Amino acid sequence: MKKIVVILCLLCLFPSPVWALTDQARSSILVDTDSGRVLYSKNSNEVRSVASISKIMTAIVAIESGKLKKTVTIDDVVLKAYGSGIYVKVGEKLTLEDLLYGLMLRSGNDAALAIADYVGGDVQKFVVKMNDKASEIGMKNTIFHNPSGLDEEQEKGNFSTASDMAKLTSYAMQNPTFRKIVGTKKYVLKTNKNTYVWYNKNKLLNTYENTTGGKTGFTKKARRTLVSTASKNNLNLAVVTLDDGNDFVDHKNMHEYGFANYKKYILVEKNKLNMSENHYYSDDILYLKRDLSVALTESEKENVRLVYQLNKKRNVQDQEQVGVVKVMLDDIAIVESPIYFKDKSVVKKQKKGIWEWFRNLW
Repeated sequence: MKKIVVILCLLCLFPSPVWALTDQARSSILVDTDSGRVLYSKNSNEVRSVASISKIMTAIVAIESGKLKKTVTIDDVVLKAYGSGIYVKVGEKLTLEDLLYGLMLRSGNDAALAIADYVGGDVQKFVVKMNDKASEIGMKNTIFHNPSGLDEEQEKGNFSTASDMAKLTSYAMQNPTFRKIVGTKKYVLKTNKNTYVWYNKNKLLNTYENTTGGKTGFTKKARRTLVSTASKNNLNLAVVTLDDGNDFVDHKNMHEYGFANYKKYILVEKNKLNMSENHYYSDDILYLKRDLSVALTESEKENVRLVYQLNKKRNVQDQEQVGVVKVMLDDIAIVESPIYFKDKSVVKKQKKGIWEWFRNLW
């Protein structure tokens, strides 16, 4: 398969600054969640037990099941739970969405089992879905064995890296339901058996004004694990630390470092892809599904260029990927975004359908 490479130089090259940052974590990473660009990392590819931050995957798989408003009747699967819980009872009725609040705010291991059993049909089938999703979003050094993150003798535990968990968090934060849940400080619920008031264990929601969400975790094996997200001036960041006894302080410092030194720049707007040297697809419509944005320092913005790589394909289908656009910094690709093909005949049918709808209104 041949490739067309089109290079667009934005500005001339200048050296990038080197920034210093420290933390007490065994593994850590700071990323721009919109682009996935890594702004800081330490041992970020070291595989470790990740404890309850695993529940980010449990939550996103459940959300994407499309069953949020369905009523779940708690069965005896929750009797196998231990450790942190929301203490729901067998026979209790609540929605899947309610269980997700208990999962993410209170880290309920009983909620994790109830969610997995309901969404997956049984817990192990749900774990398969977790691993399938991990593969789909590019988590290359991750394996899930349960929906909670427990890793004691009777549990195999969940193993990942700070880098992979940052990829997961960046993916999950694109989902508005997930963002709403993890950003909630307090949730009140009345069921057929009890009334609950759940406060979020993520202290940063109350102590750091830019915080938008996250997930805490702890086991004796993993030690303290933490994911946090924060936003300021339209820049959206995530921090992951594994085995960090000073995690809340370190997270605030890393976010502040990010906001102090980086800004968000939109380099290509979605649906507005214009390549002057694109000859193969010159009569076709190419587009991005999302704005191509990236966090850059003041000097880095003078040092980036875009590289378009298009695959020559025949019989391309509507919405099929036909290439990528890469953001290059000193000849290193720091971010890339898929380029998609839009079938003009489909566009015409859509426009015709809208016109017919308006005509029928009269």
